[in-house]
Amino acid sequence: MKIAVDAMGGDYAPEQIVIGAIQAAKKFSCEITLVGDENKIKSILNNEKDWQKLPLTIRHTSEVVEMGEHPADAVRNKKDSSIVVATELVKAGMCDAVLSAGSTGAAVTAAQLILKRIHGIGRPAIATPIPTPKGVTLLLDSGANVDSKPEHLVQTGIMGSLYAEHVFGKKNPSVGLLNIGEEESKGNEQVKATYQLLKELKTINFIGNAEGRDIPKGHFDVVLCDGFVGNVVLKFAEGLAKTILKLIKEAVEEGGVTAKVGALLLTPTLKKLGKRLDASEYGGAPLLGVNGYCVIAHGSSNAKAICSAIGAANDYVHSNILEHIKNSIDNVKSEKVLD
Repeated sequence: MKIAVDAMGGDYAPEQIVIGAIQAAKKFSCEITLVGDENKIKSILNNEKDWQKLPLTIRHTSEVVEMGEHPADAVRNKKDSSIVVATELVKAGMCDAVLSAGSTGAAVTAAQLILKRIHGIGRPAIATPIPTPKGVTLLLDSGANVDSKPEHLVQTGIMGSLYAEHVFGKKNPSVGLLNIGEEESKGNEQVKATYQLLKELKTINFIGNAEGRDIPKGHFDVVLCDGFVGNVVLKFAEGLAKTILKLIKEAVEEGGVTAKVGALLLTPTLKKLGKRLDASEYGGAPLLGVNGYCVIAHGSSNAKAICSAIGAANDYVHSNILEHIKNSIDNVKSEKVLD
């Protein structure tokens, strides 16, 4: 197993990316190819004693896709950028998966142009695991496509269900369609049309509409929406979680000695809860629907998140999801739910 890591992508690249790769090389049974500026990567690696003994290699590139660049133009024009070369390594069979915390648009575009889409899949989707009291809810699409047709959302549901089953071990995972109400008649035309298609589908366990509050409660294993809505939900959840933590800290500081003692007594419990709900424990989100294994990490990923994302990429490849998706899409076509 070999993972190509875009060492230059992300808010804290290359330092946190390289440190995360070092941690992953020690933790997981996989080889890691760091793609990017060799001098910068080596300057960080040299802080690690005997790093040459780790399953780490470097693939030098001279260009970087910046966050503000137009994704399609950057991918087409910067052939020696870290994200393009890392994706090309997967296409050539030299690596099994690509991971990037850089521009999501560039990562998605590179995957579509270089790896291509799976036959029968109209749009790929980013599947983001969201920690809940019941484990994990998979939200997709969380940003790959802002405009999706009903048939695209059905394909997304099939892929998300397979990922929940084969990676997270969910038996017959429950699938919900994100909407403004539980009733079948609710929603815009896109959602209502999607609901009817999902009702006819025998391949997945579709149990109806999911409301926004159902996501953090873990009422569904998989929740479907287009990338515009999914990205808004995801970033709202991230912002809310940080705000709540900040308010708790401020309340403890303002509460005096009693509050501080109480917080100290609760520290072990809070640490366990924090670990359970920490998104960096999951690290990366797979881009489902392309003909290759691609994992996208958050732009603000630290070393811990990158290490977790490499672990997620490792599990993703071992799950053999690509073959499961190909077979399921063919079966759905035979049901004539999708043209």
